[in-house]
Amino acid sequence: MNKDLKREIEIPSGVEFSINGNDFVVKAKGKEIRKEFDIGRVIASVKDGKIVLEAKGATRRESKMIGTIWAHVKNMIKGVQEDFVYELEICNVHFPMNVKLNGNIVTVKSFLGEKMERTSKVLPNVKVDIKGSAITVSSHNIEAAGQTAANLEKATRLTGRDRRIFQDGIFITSKPGGLI
Repeated sequence: MNKDLKREIEIPSGVEFSINGNDFVVKAKGKEIRKEFDIGRVIASVKDGKIVLEAKGATRRESKMIGTIWAHVKNMIKGVQEDFVYELEICNVHFPMNVKLNGNIVTVKSFLGEKMERTSKVLPNVKVDIKGSAITVSSHNIEAAGQTAANLEKATRLTGRDRRIFQDGIFITSKPGGLI
């Protein structure tokens, strides 16, 4: 059953938003987030301080696409106003780990007594702060911050060992949205 769908997003004051074809750009406070969507039959426009996403005779595909674009644009607008922050904890039971930031690479030494270093990539425009056993990852782009936090967690992933015994690693303890 096809029907006309329409969703609107209010643009806050101090935020610039522009649409150029499939390219969406949000600017505020010296921060810029640019994202390209394959919008298909969805019509995106800026009218009267609102972002309007609409589709005439929308199928399920267009309905899902409107919801996805709507969620991404809301995160982009929120991101240029305040940073997204992920908190991670360095946990070690057996061997003390050394975690250091070198440029855009985080190096983990002595993980479970291993001689080889494990590394994790920090994406552009992401700030990583390591203090003791706490790591804070922050960025105005939620996707970059989330991927960097996931890279840190994945760098100390264990396979082939009992997780009940080998509990060492770097784990996400808090993220935007509150759910873990």
